[in-house]
Amino acid sequence: MTKAVLGIIGGSGFYDLPLENARQERIESPWGEPSDALTIGEVDGLTVVFLPRHGKGHRISPSDINYRANIDVLKRAGVTDLVSVSACGSFREHMAPGTFVLVDQFIDRTFARPKSFFGKGCVAHVSVAEPVSPRLVERVAAAARAEGIPHHVGGTYLAMEGPQFSTMAESKMYREWGCDVIGMTNMPEAKLAREAEICYSTVAMVTDFDSWHPDHGAVEITQIINVMKANTDNARRLVHRLAKDFPREHEPCPIGSDRALEYAIMTAPELRDPALVKKLDAVAGRVLNRKTD
Repeated sequence: MTKAVLGIIGGSGFYDLPLENARQERIESPWGEPSDALTIGEVDGLTVVFLPRHGKGHRISPSDINYRANIDVLKRAGVTDLVSVSACGSFREHMAPGTFVLVDQFIDRTFARPKSFFGKGCVAHVSVAEPVSPRLVERVAAAARAEGIPHHVGGTYLAMEGPQFSTMAESKMYREWGCDVIGMTNMPEAKLAREAEICYSTVAMVTDFDSWHPDHGAVEITQIINVMKANTDNARRLVHRLAKDFPREHEPCPIGSDRALEYAIMTAPELRDPALVKKLDAVAGRVLNRKTD
């Protein structure tokens, strides 16, 4: 069995996570600079690794986040299960501000970000038909219930490029598409986590209704900030409860998130680019280093 290591990515407003025996660690990545140093500590003996997606003080915009470096350093830190905590807007009345939506699908509308660790010299194709790990989502939902945090299990997250918010016409179109929440950061993050064979789930924390809502224009920024602060407090409670109840041994993913590369790499071994293979040592080492007959 593999030891479970719980990773947490903090979104807007969620820049730190108190942990036992905490230390700051900067891990180098061949993919460039991650958003910040990792905070590595424990909750009741379980190793927890925290990374603020935008950096402490919110220094990095969604389009400028080095998603590949972030996932790579989390993999190097031993993370087996990753929970992405993200602020979002809502397209649904019943997903009101303060609700945590446990997303199960994504529509990726981003266009200015590298979306894969693989490419020329080492080609791979992983499935993201089911982009989140259901067993991990169940664990997060149980923690939300235990803490009395308003939440909704299931929903489609529209990932937009940003940094501007959507127009009213776009917002209405996304609603008609069947999207439930909108944000700027969970793609390509979820795809990269799958390539790195890390079980992944999203907690989308609703801060406001998007511009489709008739009362959207009446919402003041101070209201959104207050909701974001309350969401962050609840997110910390959620994470601590999740970690406290989390299995100490990694549970195999029923959809194979943790074995996603098993048959994904298409390039023949003798034709793989050595430089790219070297960069993939953490992400794909389990498969690339396997001896073949």
